[in-house]
Amino acid sequence: MSVATRNEIPPVDAPVAPPRVVRQRRVRPGLLGLAVLLIALGGLGSAFAVTSVRATGSYLAVARAVEVGSVVRADDLMSVQVAGGQGLEPVPASRLADVIGMRAAVSLAPGSLLTMSQLTDEPLLGPGQQQFALGLRAAQVPAPKLRPGDQVLLVSTPDNDSGKGSSAATRFTATVTDAVSTDGRDEVVVYLALAVRDVPAVVALAAQDRIAVVLTKAA
Repeated sequence: MSVATRNEIPPVDAPVAPPRVVRQRRVRPGLLGLAVLLIALGGLGSAFAVTSVRATGSYLAVARAVEVGSVVRADDLMSVQVAGGQGLEPVPASRLADVIGMRAAVSLAPGSLLTMSQLTDEPLLGPGQQQFALGLRAAQVPAPKLRPGDQVLLVSTPDNDSGKGSSAATRFTATVTDAVSTDGRDEVVVYLALAVRDVPAVVALAAQDRIAVVLTKAA
């Protein structure tokens, strides 16, 4: 018996397609530089934010209202912790002793940070003025409490020892720069800003105890 065989045709090698070359995109130098700049700015911004948060210090803040011209005392201030504070120049809490006894050049509001520009160690005198201290008995003070900035009128009283009749009263305008009650004595020392031309006459009247003080306008 004969066996039929299938003639197998050997495989023919097909042509191989050449590999496809992918064309790379060209990166523009300008865009690359912009990306690097943005990354750098982002890093600097993060560092600045971290520094601002960590830069915490103790500074002086106003604990209660202080009027213009008033002497700053220890209980007028408090120490607070402030983070950052760029653009501000608050007084460090370590300088408390330096500011005690200075005067408020502006009104100090509670809760605000204290700056040296708000303080002065000079009397609140205007041009052509001098400061004069006048001692008054409590009954002679025209208000329960005189405050810096109050405007007063100084009026001369008659000279009872001269034996002359009543003469016209002399008036002088002045501004209160401070008022201090003496301890253990029924006396108030009022510091006044007077025009230079009025000082000699007011001094002479004060030596004779011939001055009455009238409050004309409260600060």
